[in-house]
Amino acid sequence: MKIAISSTGSDIDAQVDSRFGRCSYFIIYDTETEKTECIKNEGLGAMGGAGVLSAQTIINKGVEILITGNVGPNAFYTLTSGGIKIYGGATGTLKEVIDKYKKGELSELSDSSVPPHFGMNR
Repeated sequence: MKIAISSTGSDIDAQVDSRFGRCSYFIIYDTETEKTECIKNEGLGAMGGAGVLSAQTIINKGVEILITGNVGPNAFYTLTSGGIKIYGGATGTLKEVIDKYKKGELSELSDSSVPPHFGMNR
């Protein structure tokens, strides 16, 4: 299974980015191989629609789980329509949140956690 994590950096030791649509990178973690892949987020500099663009990137990678700090309504709808489960409120390093996920310590979101355009001015 593939897990995507919004990240401030390009490796597993980076911090989880509190923003989904405008995070710097996505780290894709494969639970079967324990390998990671780094993807630069094209939504970071988008004038609008960053959440949807970022969601489509994750969907196209075959991800089943997203771990992030926050996700807006348009991204939430796109991700869940694509069959992705979203775990929000994550903080710490990517290694830490992967361990928390494996232990069942993260909360699955049933709705967006922030209003539209949340991460634009950061």
